[in-house]
Amino acid sequence: MKLFLILAVINGFLSVALGAFGAHGLEGKVSEKGLDQWGKAVDYQMFHTMALFVTALLMSKIQTGAMTGAGWFFLIGILLFSGSLYIYATSGIKVFAMITPLGGLSFLIGWILLGYAVIKYI
Repeated sequence: MKLFLILAVINGFLSVALGAFGAHGLEGKVSEKGLDQWGKAVDYQMFHTMALFVTALLMSKIQTGAMTGAGWFFLIGILLFSGSLYIYATSGIKVFAMITPLGGLSFLIGWILLGYAVIKYI
């Protein structure tokens, strides 16, 4: 539980910092498409930071592998989805765009595991 809370706090901080950097530091340096991709990366990082935070809080009530798995899949999703979009937005290297769906799949698995744990144990 504590690990996921710490990871959520770190990701929350990074979401705000990277959002501000995108809005102020990248303007005029990357294309409009790049800025849109950067914004999408920030949005999904923050959404799933909150999912990670909720998962960590629920772990005090539900101690099961599904909850732990949900937390790890949310974190992996943040790294793969948002991370690949950050790199793609600034570099334009298309191979990074091909990694993004793996992050989306990780998010989906995290939500399924979280839903399973909530339905089964609450």
